Amino acid sequence: MRLSLPSKLALAGFTVLTLVFLYLPLAVVARLSFNPTKSVGWSGWSGFTLDWWRQVWEVDGPKDALWTSVKVALVAMALALVLGTFAAMAMARFSFFGKNAVSFVLVLPIALPGIVTGIAMQNTFTRTINLGLFSFKVGLGFHAVVLAHATFCVVIAYNNVVARLRRTAPNLLEASADLGAQGTQTFRYVTFPLMRSALVAGGILAFALSFDEIVVTTFT
Repeated sequence: MRLSLPSKLALAGFTVLTLVFLYLPLAVVARLSFNPTKSVGWSGWSGFTLDWWRQVWEVDGPKDALWTSVKVALVAMALALVLGTFAAMAMARFSFFGKNAVSFVLVLPIALPGIVTGIAMQNTFTRTINLGLFSFKVGLGFHAVVLAHATFCVVIAYNNVVARLRRTAPNLLEASADLGAQGTQTFRYVTFPLMRSALVAGGILAFALSFDEIVVTTFT
């Protein structure tokens, strides 16, 4: 369907307004970071300085926090991509009893409030888990934050990959098998190239979600 010129202009106008609404606060903060005055207001530009950025760079706290956030996000993203991809391939390629229930359980963590996930993770990680022959306790710290973030990042990777696999014709896999390709070859030359863009999108979203998460991190 072709849009008329007024419709295109209206759509472009709404798009610009949406972008301004989203990024104007960031522009205001960026502007204030180069302002030498300590007061936050609309009194106008009173100069240009990099002192605030220099002071932040000289303090170890913000740098350590940034690097820790990046490490947690990278590890959680990697775990989410692996687990989410395996789960998506199983859900897209096989039919079994309780498939809908498993799908619901996979997407449930992203629907729960962060405080619920944080409290649940804290209670689990601080308890001693007894498995009969041995017992262990996960504890709190870096590894606990990674595991907690991976639980809801898996949903992001799973949704992207399973949506891509469901749009893929199953006869491609059958054709690959007919041509003599083994399972690993089919995955390498057929399946993986088809879902590569979904993996990239899922990885970016999982990294951003983990990097921005503060409630679950506070509890774990």
